[in-house]
Amino acid sequence: MSRIATVICTAVAVAAGGYWLTLSNSTAPNPLVSSAEAQEADLDTSTVVEMVQGDKDAPVEIIEYASYTCPHCANFHKGTYKQLKKDFIDTGKVKFIYREVYFDRYGLWASMVARCAGPEKFFGITDLIYDGQSEWTRAGGPTEIVDELRKIGRRAGIDNDQLEACLQDGTRAQTLVAWYQENAERDGIEATPSFVVNGKNVSNQSYEEFKALIEDELGS
Repeated sequence: MSRIATVICTAVAVAAGGYWLTLSNSTAPNPLVSSAEAQEADLDTSTVVEMVQGDKDAPVEIIEYASYTCPHCANFHKGTYKQLKKDFIDTGKVKFIYREVYFDRYGLWASMVARCAGPEKFFGITDLIYDGQSEWTRAGGPTEIVDELRKIGRRAGIDNDQLEACLQDGTRAQTLVAWYQENAERDGIEATPSFVVNGKNVSNQSYEEFKALIEDELGS
């Protein structure tokens, strides 16, 4: 899915998109502030937690760049990722880092739900989001979509108050977008899912191709 040709423009549009996450009659402030406000905000991207699986000292590091609204990313997580996790991540050979890409506000909201309960639940919630992608992304308008994401958060054990606090955190939303911009620019990300394996950019591949690449890095 080659949709990152306009990485910066897309991210700014997400940040300034201006959809109210609460009901239309709410008096709560809009969490997706204007671009002018975003420029004035003191955004510290170092506060964004890297979501990591596996041994931190593993000989192979794989960084995945993915969007929760990307069907190819969902397919990767339902298939190849599960095999990689079993054979290489859980066995201490691969350190796996997941970094979100924000094509649209829906992917940003999904990210805010996935991160709401911290690193301990992040990958489990990510599985739920990808498993239900075809349903929640087609739920209707923005209100219906965010309601479906709330349901996923509740299924993962996040209570309503915590979910609303996460979804209404405008500073966090802006910081995540800035973090995404920095990552995508630095690593030259142009499609999703994309991967960086021990510093080298790699496109989406089958499990067998990933296995061969990892084994080559391991020297086996």
